[in-house]
Amino acid sequence: MLRDIGLKEKYKGVDMALLKEFGKDNLVVKAFDTRKEMGDCAGREAAVVIRELLSFKEEINVMFAAAPSQNETLAALLEADGIDWSRINAFHMDEYVGIDPNHRASFRNFLRKAIFDLKPFKSVNLINGNAKDCEEEARRYSQLLEKHPLDVCLLGIGENGHIAFNDPSVADFNDPKGVKIVELEDICRMQQVHDGCFDTFDEVPKNAFTVTIPALLRAKHMFCSVPAPTKANAVYHMLNDEIGKQCPATALRNQPDARLYLDKDSAAKIL
Repeated sequence: MLRDIGLKEKYKGVDMALLKEFGKDNLVVKAFDTRKEMGDCAGREAAVVIRELLSFKEEINVMFAAAPSQNETLAALLEADGIDWSRINAFHMDEYVGIDPNHRASFRNFLRKAIFDLKPFKSVNLINGNAKDCEEEARRYSQLLEKHPLDVCLLGIGENGHIAFNDPSVADFNDPKGVKIVELEDICRMQQVHDGCFDTFDEVPKNAFTVTIPALLRAKHMFCSVPAPTKANAVYHMLNDEIGKQCPATALRNQPDARLYLDKDSAAKIL
């Protein structure tokens, strides 16, 4: 938690025109009319926390999701003033096994273009999806995360409620690993087509590296941006199901500082 117990005061004036705001367990939920308003609020609130953390820590560790759902949030974060990017170590949460790092759907490629190449980070730590020994690469990245405990995580959720690539079939709330290789569910692979990352279902890789649920949840501050009508069902289950692997995103409701940002389309079933 931040040392400044008055953080809620710092959030004041950041919000756009809210359609709805409420809490579910520990999770703060905010719904906006548009994706831009959603992203503006998420990015600016993340910036508040990053600046505060940097006011009393020499460096911080931030994990980023790679998906079109994050575009507006990342844009707002990039525009924020007063962030010393040279004191931030950057990480990402997943990558396809065997994908060319320059492929348009590679998460390394997405994040380089979206943020990593645009700011002077202290370090940018990438998962090598082309490693000859995938298990060794998973161990390597897990060790990096142990060495650099996460302060902030910016993420989304999948159409099946996944966080990172922890689909319900492979999600483990007590996973002993920090990073693992998983087989992607068909609904998850089809989402990548819906998002425009691949042209056809058959082009989507079947396997991927993912940071596990316990490793993600070690982040002290989580900002989850979830726009679009394709996510409305997942949002409903995230907020109404019992906390468990049937909807991995329910895990965020147990976090001490997690915030969910929606647009009117993704919030359609809870408004």
